[in-house]
Amino acid sequence: MIEIVDAKFITSAPNIALAPESSQKNEVVFMARSNVGKSSLLNALTNHKGLAKVSSTPGKTRLINYFDVTFMDRENSQKRTAKFVDLPGFGYAKVSKSLKYDWEKNLTDYIAQREQIKLFIHLLDCRHPDLEIDTSVSEFLIDNCSSEQVILQIFTKTDKLNQKEQNALKRQFPHAMMVSSSKKKGMEKIIKVIYDILEEETQKDADEY
Repeated sequence: MIEIVDAKFITSAPNIALAPESSQKNEVVFMARSNVGKSSLLNALTNHKGLAKVSSTPGKTRLINYFDVTFMDRENSQKRTAKFVDLPGFGYAKVSKSLKYDWEKNLTDYIAQREQIKLFIHLLDCRHPDLEIDTSVSEFLIDNCSSEQVILQIFTKTDKLNQKEQNALKRQFPHAMMVSSSKKKGMEKIIKVIYDILEEETQKDADEY
């Protein structure tokens, strides 16, 4: 069993220029429209209620937040570290047009240029799976990710759907994952998937040496 045994906030940055320096390709980026449940998921995954601030005002957070996370494989007590990166929510920001432009440019530059990113996690509200803004984000990721980076779609708030609706969503998005932060459903599976992706990167680096 893979668990996250430690998580702590490191720093915030407004853009890629001020992002923390690192030689490792171990960043896991969480991105979503505002109010999809990104902070709640981060807190549930790390079992740390106050790690990511849950705001009642959509689009309030405008900084890129970094967290050090430690995984442990309980079978062999092996640990590995990673950085979780919480990107500002997109789509609802009540800010001026010029600030919104600068903000979105900083985010797109970060996504397209930050070489330390290994995994992009795109969160979507399971009740609104076909919004144009999410389709645009998916297309942007596909167009800008390198062959070494991974994109994972995760649908949040699945406790709001009945079983028939969940099955229909799985048929429409067969490669996506389903979670409910409030019910703690799907957390173990997501942690294992993230760990395996990071472990694959570590193994690749070792093979190169």
